[in-house]
Parts: sequence; structure tokens; C-alpha cells
Amino acid sequence: MFTGLVQAVGQLGRSPGGVEVRIAPGAGLDPASLALGDSVSVDGVCLTVASLAPQGFRADVSGETLARTTLAAKAARQGAVNLEPALRLADRLGGHLVSGHVDGLAEVVAIEPRGASWHLALRWQEASYGRYICEKASVAVNGISLTVAGCEPNGALFWIAVIPHSWSHSTLAQLQLGELVNLEADLLAKYTEQLLRSTSPLPGSPLSTGQRAGSQHPGSEGPAITPTWLAEQGWA
Repeated sequence: MFTGLVQAVGQLGRSPGGVEVRIAPGAGLDPASLALGDSVSVDGVCLTVASLAPQGFRADVSGETLARTTLAAKAARQGAVNLEPALRLADRLGGHLVSGHVDGLAEVVAIEPRGASWHLALRWQEASYGRYICEKASVAVNGISLTVAGCEPNGALFWIAVIPHSWSHSTLAQLQLGELVNLEADLLAKYTEQLLRSTSPLPGSPLSTGQRAGSQHPGSEGPAITPTWLAEQGWA
């Protein structure tokens, strides 16, 4: 798990069966602090350290990861990537919980300076992922924890107000119009959706007695979560 707070910017290159990450001295992440098997977020993608080098590390990358993310294109041009080592239980959670499992890609459709911040607008390639986006939601963009400032009703197009620190301590300042970025939606949104969809509640739960929430008919399908049912369960 990660927090979405970038600790260093590295350079990505190709390697047989995977990628190599080079980290400049003083970049903020010391390669000597890493060990074989450690997890590192590379532009929002959770990779495992397969071998170490004085100025970085090498990681194996699956075909699924290459197909779903921007890593192949970044490695081909030796592009800059955001780096963050895995979260320790004693660390502060300064951003939001990020798994490093990219959901999909988005296109950069606007980059504009707005006073002391930057307006960054993104459009999901797969519009259905917009259901996880709402105003003030968290989203990981190339591994950076950012807050949604606004969005279209379906969430497919959304925008972010980027503060100067995030802009200057990550690869955001290098983005170009039309470029693709890795996106990971908030884990809480995805888990909540799955739980509300479930038609097989756990034994002993209020929904496991043959009667669904908000329904007067035993065996009715789907949970129908209503304000009345939530109040009855202590969520008033």
C-alpha cells in the first residue's frame, strides 16, 4: 500500500522482461534503503524490486501491467516517473490509501495556470470508471494523491486544482496535452460498490436472514439500501 505522496522522481528504462528505474543522487529516495522484494510505486504502478543497482533497481513487469498502464511507453522514451516506497504501519497517511493497481488510463485535456495553482483536466479512456469520481473524491494520478475539484455528471471528465508543491515535486509539470496518465480510483469507492452489489451477505449480518434491506419480502434480491433502513441500523 502507498499514500500517493511522491518521494522522488526517477527515470524509467527498458530491461529484459521488465523495466529499470534510475534514481539520481539526492533525489529523495536512496536506492540503498531498498531490499529485494520491496514494493515501490512507479508512476502509480506497484512493482517489486527484482534486483538492485547503485543508482536504482530493476523490476519484472507482466503483460497485463504493460497493457493497462503507461509504463511501456515511458520506458521506451526513458521518461520521468514518480516514485514512492511502500507504506509502513507507523507512517503518517498524508494522502489516501493507494494500492498501486491501476484501473485505467486518462487523457490530459487541459493544463492551465490558475493563480498559485494549476488546473488539470483529465478524461477517462473508459467512461464507465467515471462512476468512482465525485467532487472532493481522492484519485491517484501517476501515483500522486490528488483531490477532485469538479467533474461532469458521469465523472468521465474531471478536473483537479494542483498546488505548487505537488506540481514541482512530481512529474506533473512535464505533462502535455493529449498525454495519457495512469489512474487509480479510490479503494473505498470500489469496495463500497461491490458490497452494495452483493446478493450473498455474510452469515449473521442484517441481510442474511432471508430479507433484504429495505424490503418487506423475504428472499427479495438485491440489497435496497434506504434512508429508513440506514436509520434503523444506527446510521441516522
